[in-house]
Amino acid sequence: MDTVLKVDKIEKYYGNRGNLTKAIDNISFEVEKGEFVGIMGASGSGKTTLLNCISTIDRVTAGNIFIHNQDITNLKGNSLNKFRRDTLGFIFQDFNLLDTLTIYENIALALSIQKISATEIEDRVGLIAEKLEIKHLLEKYPYQVSGGQKQRAAAARAIVTNPQLILADEPTGALDSRAARMLLDSFCNLNETMEATILMVTHDAFTASYAKRILFIKDGKLFNELIRGNDSRKEFFDKIIDVVSLLGGELNDVI
Repeated sequence: MDTVLKVDKIEKYYGNRGNLTKAIDNISFEVEKGEFVGIMGASGSGKTTLLNCISTIDRVTAGNIFIHNQDITNLKGNSLNKFRRDTLGFIFQDFNLLDTLTIYENIALALSIQKISATEIEDRVGLIAEKLEIKHLLEKYPYQVSGGQKQRAAAARAIVTNPQLILADEPTGALDSRAARMLLDSFCNLNETMEATILMVTHDAFTASYAKRILFIKDGKLFNELIRGNDSRKEFFDKIIDVVSLLGGELNDVI
């Protein structure tokens, strides 16, 4: 198997000696190419801190993180910027689109920074917009489209550079149920047709049920793991709810 991500015994502390908080406690796992992995946990469990460390937004206190065998925990300066630009795709809860640019320009921006030719940019933006069903929106501005359409545009922007790893932080958190379903269906389509490798943090069991594997975090540690296998999404959802109940979560927090 082609291992895209290897998290090896990482720890993350905040504060000083007199008041230390251990946000991540000796977590290790791997993600293979083409996997769609969800990370779940209650608020304060460490799941967002874990994603921030993988995305290089935050630095680990101990341990190592490898992406395609490159230890990213030691990257700094221009090397770190190049790594983020060329290797990772980010999808945020609040879209982070630029209102002064059209949807096309927002998606194309990352390719422009990479100095891709205008013809190739047009082809790649058109292809990903078609897959995410937003091709008819490319000349509109973010304020002219719905929240779900904005999030699909944000997903297109993250994916158009063909990143080795797509990181999604609560991608459906600001969407209504219909828009969330459409976005998640798009994620599954990208995962299956383009072998996109996706790591998604969510507190929501419905959202998590679209993934192929779920890692559960509790008090900064890996608590459990679920693999969907041949289960239907409904069967996988029910298993997720069972684990969440063991975690001590309320059903209102996850559905």
